[in-house]
Amino acid sequence: KLIDTGVHASIIAKGYNLGMNKALEILDSLAIDVTPQDKPMLLQIAKTAMTGKSIENIMDQACEVIVDAVSTVAEEKNGKMEINEDDILVKTKRADSMTAELVKGVLIDKVRPDSLMPKKIDGVRAAFLSGPLEITKTQAKSKIKIQSADMLSAFSEAERARLKGMADAFAAAGVNLVLCTKGIADPVQYYLAAQGIYALEFVAEKDCKYAAKATGGQMINKPEDLSEDVIGTAGKLEMDEELEMTFISECKDPKAVTILLRGSAQHLVDELERAVEDAKRVVQDVIEDGSYTIGGGSVETELALRLREYAQTVGGRVQLAIEGYAKAFEIIPKTLAENSGFDTVDKVIDLRQAHATGNKYAGLDVFTGKVVDMKEAGVVEPKRVKRQAIQSSSETAIILIRIDDMMVSKGAGQM
Repeated sequence: KLIDTGVHASIIAKGYNLGMNKALEILDSLAIDVTPQDKPMLLQIAKTAMTGKSIENIMDQACEVIVDAVSTVAEEKNGKMEINEDDILVKTKRADSMTAELVKGVLIDKVRPDSLMPKKIDGVRAAFLSGPLEITKTQAKSKIKIQSADMLSAFSEAERARLKGMADAFAAAGVNLVLCTKGIADPVQYYLAAQGIYALEFVAEKDCKYAAKATGGQMINKPEDLSEDVIGTAGKLEMDEELEMTFISECKDPKAVTILLRGSAQHLVDELERAVEDAKRVVQDVIEDGSYTIGGGSVETELALRLREYAQTVGGRVQLAIEGYAKAFEIIPKTLAENSGFDTVDKVIDLRQAHATGNKYAGLDVFTGKVVDMKEAGVVEPKRVKRQAIQSSSETAIILIRIDDMMVSKGAGQM
């Protein structure tokens, strides 16, 4: 419309750029500070992210788990909170009822290979191996000539002693849990079990590294590399035969945690997993940014109001571009009203009036159609999402406005 009225594209682009910078400045002023310790607000943020995902019956429990998980792995670096998304592992299992559980540690999808191994251990001391616990073949081809029964017995005894030595090395170091990404020979499993050591072979390398991080341990290649520095610790280990999982939990100050989701039907578990992943990212964004914004169209209405005021301070035709830019923000409350079955014109006018009187948190209640204080209603959103939306949409609009003409291809090699 502005181009049709004679406003040049470069003027519109300039106005949009000024409007974007001002909108981001206003957005920062509307943001509300939050810390990882502000659990009630983080719970509300998680609930907002999970609303409408068909998991209302478990929402409170899931939100509690999500906030605790993200807060646990959050670290302060150079004055800012940082969260590695990979430090929160989400696992799913079928069960009779839908539940969400936080394990301050890791879950391994394996159980003990030897029935003599303990089902439960308190005070876990864990070793993590990337190499096998078995006698491997040498690359060089060689032959051994057995000339007597004594030689055969001595040869077998030496092999047993070597395998037993592998198990003894863990026992001597006080290790009671061994996770190995390669194979563990049957005799080694027996010797480990005899000394009360729980061992798992062929553990996925990702799970093994994750367990090492959660417990504060380090991966090693062979038993000879064992030292106090590489041994991980946890409060307890439990084997769940029904779930066919090994729980390594109650890690002290864990750097990685696991969220276990269970449900009676696969589609319900999948829906819960998607909702948890979405809410997890939202809570992570809020903690890293250290602030959040109010939802329900309140921020967009306030941005439109203040941008119109800002436009009055800018001279020339750029003012028209900024006013047009401001109007675009009202599409959000307008869409909320339309999707909720309310008159869009009336609701936008009501919101404008509320914000003009100083209620900067006024937004649309999609259930009643009333204009209410969204901060009091607990409708909150991450600032990062709104900031990214403003930047991306504005930059895209500016690029499109600068296009003078189009050339349409008629076919291969033709224009």
